[in-house]
Formats: sequence, structure tokens, C-alpha cells
Amino acid sequence: MAFLSLIFMLCVLPSLTVAAHNSTTGGCAIIRPPRDGGIRYRGLTQEQIRSVQILPVDYEIEYICRGNRVIVGPKVRKCLPNGTWTDITLRSRCLLQCPRVWTSLENGYVVSWTPGLPAEGTVLQYSCQVGFRMVGRNSTVCTKLGKWDSPKPVCHSVTSDDDRHYSGKKKLYIGALFPMSGGWPGGQACLPSAQMALELVNKRTDILPDYELEMIYYDSKCDPGEATKLLYDLLYTEPIKIVLMPGCSSVSTLVAEAARMWNLIVLSYGSSSPALSNRQRFPTFFRTHPSATLHNPTRVQLFQKWKWTKIATIQQTTEVFTSTLDDLEQRVKEAGIEISVRQSFLTDPAVAVKNLKRQDARIIVGLFYETEARKVFCEVFKEKLYGKKYVWFLIGWYADNWFKIKDPSIDCSVENMTEAVEGHVTTEIVMLNPETVRGASNLTSQEFLAQLMSRLGGKNPEETGGFQEAPLAYDAVWALALALNKTVGALKAKGRRLEDFNYNNQDITAEIYRALNTSSFEGVSGHVVFDAQGSRMAWTLIEQLQGGSYKKIGYYDSTKGNLSWYGNDKWIGPGPPADQTVVIEEFRFLSQKLFASVSVFAGLGILLGIVCLTFNIYNSKVRYIQNSQPYLNNMTAVGCMMALAAVFPLGIDGLHVHKSQFPVVCQFRLWLLGLGFSLAYGSMFTKIWWVHTVFTKKDEKKEKRKQHLEPWKLYATVGVLLAVDVLSLMIWQIVDPLHITVEKFTKEAPKGDLDVLIQPLLEHCSSKKMNTWLGVVYGYKGLLLLLGIFLAYETKSVSTEKINDHRAVGMAIYNVAVLCMITAPVTMILSSQQDASFAFASLAIVFSVYITLVVLFIPKMRRLITRGEWQSEQQDTMKTGSSTNNNDEEKSRQLERENRELQKIIQEKEVRVSELRNQLAERQALRSRRPPSSQNQNHSTPPPPSSQNDPKSLLPPPGYPIPPSDNHSLPPSFSNSSSLYQADSKISRNHCHNSRLQLLYK
Repeated sequence: MAFLSLIFMLCVLPSLTVAAHNSTTGGCAIIRPPRDGGIRYRGLTQEQIRSVQILPVDYEIEYICRGNRVIVGPKVRKCLPNGTWTDITLRSRCLLQCPRVWTSLENGYVVSWTPGLPAEGTVLQYSCQVGFRMVGRNSTVCTKLGKWDSPKPVCHSVTSDDDRHYSGKKKLYIGALFPMSGGWPGGQACLPSAQMALELVNKRTDILPDYELEMIYYDSKCDPGEATKLLYDLLYTEPIKIVLMPGCSSVSTLVAEAARMWNLIVLSYGSSSPALSNRQRFPTFFRTHPSATLHNPTRVQLFQKWKWTKIATIQQTTEVFTSTLDDLEQRVKEAGIEISVRQSFLTDPAVAVKNLKRQDARIIVGLFYETEARKVFCEVFKEKLYGKKYVWFLIGWYADNWFKIKDPSIDCSVENMTEAVEGHVTTEIVMLNPETVRGASNLTSQEFLAQLMSRLGGKNPEETGGFQEAPLAYDAVWALALALNKTVGALKAKGRRLEDFNYNNQDITAEIYRALNTSSFEGVSGHVVFDAQGSRMAWTLIEQLQGGSYKKIGYYDSTKGNLSWYGNDKWIGPGPPADQTVVIEEFRFLSQKLFASVSVFAGLGILLGIVCLTFNIYNSKVRYIQNSQPYLNNMTAVGCMMALAAVFPLGIDGLHVHKSQFPVVCQFRLWLLGLGFSLAYGSMFTKIWWVHTVFTKKDEKKEKRKQHLEPWKLYATVGVLLAVDVLSLMIWQIVDPLHITVEKFTKEAPKGDLDVLIQPLLEHCSSKKMNTWLGVVYGYKGLLLLLGIFLAYETKSVSTEKINDHRAVGMAIYNVAVLCMITAPVTMILSSQQDASFAFASLAIVFSVYITLVVLFIPKMRRLITRGEWQSEQQDTMKTGSSTNNNDEEKSRQLERENRELQKIIQEKEVRVSELRNQLAERQALRSRRPPSSQNQNHSTPPPPSSQNDPKSLLPPPGYPIPPSDNHSLPPSFSNSSSLYQADSKISRNHCHNSRLQLLYK
């Protein structure tokens, strides 16, 4: 005892002294490596190592050994904040390893009193099975030279002298790898559990009665590199192993991939990686530990139970979670469920959680380890991604108080975390049968636990690695034993035996595979059955966090698809939330009050059109109506009524007709508006076109004015315009017919705290190239409108009796053109506002039609009513006794106006004639002078009166037409009188310088 105390002081006190010294420096002093070994300083060069005396906190060093020596003790040490290294009280040594062949004994058992590799100081204890006796020492010790201090013992079978009274069982060997240490030390509980199963199987007389199972196992440390060396020892040392039983996913992956080369079946008791569910890569692999993907059928079942069709996922980027999520994606796709959002993160989940919030994720499956789960839900609390609108699905292997553990990597309090995780659902593989049934081993799950606890010697289950997986290791041995028992009969029928197995024998391997693949029995972990990928199908426990603690709400048996539901699930809201914000599609319909009001105006307009059309047809033989081209006016009235009729289909929408009938309404709109415009505007355009063509050029059109107007030319013009419209509409409807399209608007939130959104929709009449067709139609109609405005302006001062209402037509064209040019672009802009668009378009139609009808027909009605000109041309002729148009009032006014103008001209000419006569008389007096005296006398004598001095005498008799004037616009009397003095015209030329000459040209 004193010696041990001295050793402790020598080993520990120096390290404590160093720790005390370094605690003030913020690091750890470099320590000496073990004998026959060295230290690997990560990230430091040899020069840096020589110059550095203190290493920083969290810095790690690794021991390495020379030659064939191995590290016994801590291999890696880490600098702690207090200035000490981790596990500083545990010694690390570089020792030679003894041969591992001594660690197994045929027909016997080997117990190692020192865990880990067989190195210096390792003690092995041997014992033989029943029916065998040991030859050699029952224990051995590994020396510092790497050799055992005694030969390996041998177990010989016990026989009588004649060797006839004993018949021993044939042995079948199982090669096993149990991780007694490492990342998952599951072998600490799984190895005793498997040994319990082997003992019970070997005692049964109904299972493999002629055989005995023996397990040869090593510690894999859950390290693939270590497992590689151990697998080599298992395969290349006697005896031949019929099955391999690894644990830990990384080790099982290595063993299962290599086993095919030796035709070996691999049965794992502790591997959950979904990557192992690959028959092409691992053709002989089975496992009693369910795959991590077994959670997915349960999740899908819950999604369907709560009627969710849209989910989101967030995962930590590791292989196990990625494989699980790939499997989940395939399963939900088969179930008709959509993964709308898929987020992943490496260490910081902040961005991923924000993306979930932004994309309105509601049902969220989280796949991450416990430490990352705390980070995720801290961000969930910050983003308010919890509450009655959200449900989280997590893995059930976390500790029950995982969200209450203080974690320095997050800045959320326990209260924050508790609030954020409330109501989430977990799924966990059932590894211990919850029911009290006796299975193949004739033990209930509780009896099994009692025996296991006894075998562990009272160890704390929570501190024993693999305690939860122990039932799976127990059932793995039973699954193998039952499969081998089933194989015996099949091989016997073929003349083969299990003991004939070797690594080149594929037939026996195929029979074992077939037997395992069809396994089905009740074990202590539940019903044992394998799927097509060799993975265990097991029950899944469903729990929900209610009030800060987990409550069982159901079980799911994936083998039978049976959901056992307790009905005690509790939700923050009235029930399970919706998988997304419920979007209610709501069509926007036209205001019925507006439609009714405009329809009344349109109906009254149609009635007015009927009155105007009736009036025009009834009085079509009246001269005044005839001179306004009544047939064109009839077309205008019909076109106006068709345009007004288009108001009704323009206001009809999905509220009145079925969706399938809506395209027919669209066709009515288009054709009524198109043909109505062509008839109404085309007839008015034809009138104004003809007036402009005939009356705007005075000299060239004189003969045309005198010609009789042929109506068929006017009708042909309207027909051409109408034909162009009909042809364009037919091409439009044949090439690109109208159909219904639905316009979606920004979603609107209703009043109240409802998890719904309103999606406004609006139906439109459209076609694939709607803008192109509208551009063609609007361009053609726009040019006609502009041309009509120009012609109306040019003919505003023209007066003709053949079309006596062209000024009213021009006024109507002005109104129609202005309204159309304003309405077309405005309605396109307001197309998304059904009420405004309909009101603007329909009222423009109504106003333009009203103005057209009033301007064209009301003056005619007023004239006929006020002046009583109701007689036809034939009646007027009988009354006056003449077939001429002299009684036409318009013509009379025209003649009176022309007569007044001519009289004014005549008066001016008469004054001029009088002046010229006076001048002529003076000239005659000058020519008649002889002597001066006589000349003076004659000059003083006034001229004799003449009848020619009277202007009235120059006018023709009453009833005779006035002859046309000459180039000087003189009246006929002046022309005749001037001819009297034509012989004396030469005399006047000699007096051009006379002062009176200017009077001739006034």
C-alpha cells in the first residue's frame, strides 16, 4: 500500500504542480511522451515545437508509438482551461501487442481481465465447455516482450475408454465484433446479452439438436480501421466462421461489403445507418437493429392521419440524416405528399430556419443530433416558428430534458426553449417489447431485463453502453439460431450439412440467406421480421411533448401497417394545424347594381333605336327623309342597337354562366361590338366620304354634283367595311379562338385571427396572341376614326340636298371617335378592375349610341312634327300640279339668296354704266366742235335726254333670263349700249392722257 502511494505521488504531484503553474498562463506546458513513443503536435512544425513551451487551451496532442507497439491508455489529450491535460491521471504507454490467437479457445471460453488490446499486463482466463477438458494452463499473461508467458491450452472432449458412450455436438462458429469502447461502446451490454442467448439456444433440444453455437469475438472500438485488422484475424485463423455479427454502422459497412468475397452472411445487432439498406452493395446483410429510415413510415402514417399533404424538412448535413431524408422523400411522394421546403445546415441553423419561416413551412421534420437541436430551437424561438400553426417532428433518442440543458452555444433561456419545443412530436424505435408476451426464447421482455441486470453485476444501465440495444443483440442470436435450424432440413434434402460450410460454398450461404429472409418470430424486442433490404421491421413509439414532458400518444407497427392510437394528443390550437395557409379562391364578379343600372340604360337605348328605326322606315318616302339616305340611317340604327346589345354579354361573368359556357359569351361580346361598330360607324363614314369626294373640289366635281346619286355605291362601301370586319373576326376565331383565362391577384388576409388567405381571381376573355389581334383591330378602327374626323372637318361648310344631314353625321363622328379613342386604352389599363372597366366601356358605348341616335334622328322628327311635312314626293306633286322640285323650301331659299346677290351686282353695274355713258356723251361733244364759238355753245348746251340714260331700260323684260356677263362682269344692257359706239372707239385712244380717263377704271 505504501508502495502504491509513493507511485501515485511521483506520477500525480508533478502534473499538479505543472497545472498550478500553467493556470495563470492561459495554457498547458508541453509534457513528455511515453517511453518508446512520441507526440504528434497538430499544426506545428519541428522548429515551432522547439520554441513553444506553453500550448493554448483546447489544443490536442496525440501519442504515437514506435514499431509494432500500441498505445495502452489515453491516445489523445486536450489542454483544459485550468492548465491541465485531459485524463492526466491515466498513464499512456507504448507496449508490444501479444498474438490475438490466444484470445479465443476452441470448445472453450476466454475472459480478459484487462479491457482493450492484448498488450503487456493483459491476463487471459481459459475454461472449457461441458464435455471437454483442458490441457494446459488455464491462464496466461502478456509479457513486455509481446509474448504470452505460457502456451495456449487446448480443450479435448471427454471420452470413456472405448469412446462409445459419448456423442458430442458439432460446433458452428460465429465471428463477432463488439465495440467495447469508442464512439459507441454498445458491446458493454450487447455482448452479455448475446452470450445469454447462446447459452439458452445451446440448451434447447428443439433448436439445432446436433449442433452447438460458439462465438469468437473481438473489440472493434467502433473503428473501421481496427475492425479491418480484426476481420482479417477472424477470416484467416481457424476455425471457419459460418456467420459474422458486427456492431456499429461504420464497422458493419466495412464487414458487410467484404463478406460477399467469403460467401458469409452478416447479421448486425447495432447498425442504424440507412446506407446499409442497399442490396446491391451489401447482398448478404441483415440487421435486427432497425434502420433510421424506419421512422419514415410512421411519419407518413401520421401525415395521412392528420390530412397533411405538404411538409418541410431541415437536416444536419451528415450521411445518416441525408439517407433518411432521401428515403422520406420517396415515401411521401408515393403517398401524394409534397416536400415543399428542404433546408440543411452544417453547424449554424439560423439561415435555414429563416428560410423555413419565409417559405411558410408549417409541418417540419427535423433531423439532427441533440446538440444541434438546441441551436435549431433557439432560432425557432427567435423567428416565432412555433405555436398553434406549426408542428415539429423530431427523433426520439434525445434525453427527456434535452431542451432544459444549459448550452453555452445558444443565447436562449430555458423558458424560451420550453416555449419553443412545446407540442412537438417524436418517433422512436421500440427496442423492448411493450407487451407481456413470451416469444421464441420463452422469456418476456421484463424477465430478459432482469437476467441482463443480474449478468451485468448491478451496473447502472444508463452508464452501460448499448443497454437499449441489448434486446436487439439477444434477438439477433435467436434469429440466427432459428434460421440455421430451418436450414438443416433444406440442406439434408440436398445431401449437404452445415458443418460442410466453407468460404467457397455458395449453396449453404444461399440457404441461410433464404431462411433469414423469411424469419418471423416474437422476440424480447418485439416481432422480428426483415424487409427486402434485410432491415428489421419494428414498432415505432410516438410521443408528444405536453406541458414540458413526453406523453405516449401511440404505436405504429410497420410490419402490419397498424397504428395503435391512444387519442391523448394535445394541441395549442383547436386541433392539428393546417399544413399550409389555407388559400380560399374567391372570384371577383361584377357589381350587380352597376350591371343592372347600365343594362337599364342599354335597354332604353335599344328602345330608342327601335323608335328611330321605325320612324325612318315609316317616313322613308318623305322627301326630307329621302334626301338623308334613309337606308344608311337604318344601318346606323341597327348598328347602334347591336352595340348596345353587347353591353349585356359584357357584364355577364362566372356569376351568371358556367365556366364552360364563358367562351360563348366572349364570342358574343366580340361579334356584337365588331359588327355593331361596322354598321353604325360605317354608314356614317360612307356619307361623309361621299360628300367629301363630290363637293370639296369645285372645278373637278361640277359634273358629279349634277349627276344622280346612286345608293348602291353607298351600300357597297358599307358592305366592304362590314366584310373586312367579318373576315378579320373569322380569321381570329379560327386561328386563335377566345377562351377563358383567370388572373390572380395578391393574396389578402381576412379580418380576424384566421389562418387563411383570400386569393382573388378574375375571369377574362383572352387568346394566345390577344395583344396582336387587338393591335390589328384597334389600328384598323383607329385609322377609320381619324379619317372620319378629318372628312367631317373638311365638309363642315358643304351644303347639298342629296345628303341633307351630313353635318349631323359629322357631329356624331366626332363624338364616337373621341369616346372610342379614350375608352380603348383606358379599358386595357383598367382590365384588372372589373367594375371600373365595365362601367367605362359600357357607358362609353351607351353615350356614343345615344348621341348618335339623338343627333341623326331627333332633328328629323322635330322638323316633320313642327312643320307638318309628312307628305311624300308623289302627294306634293299632285297638290302643286308640277313634277319639279320648285316648291322645295331649301331650293327656294337657295334661289332667293342667289337672286339677292345678283340684284346687288346689277345695281353696281348700273351705276358703272351711268358713269360710262356720261363720259361717252362728253366725248361726243368734243368731236362735234368746229369753231371755238360753236364749240363753246355746244359745250354749254346740256345733252338731250335719251331713253338709254335710264338704267331700267337696260334690263330684259320680266320672265326672261339675264344673259351671262362678260369678262368685265358688266350687265347685258351695258354690253349692248357699248356696241353702239364701237365705231368711234378709235377716237378715244387719242385722248388716253385726258384727265377723265381714270374714271373708266374705277
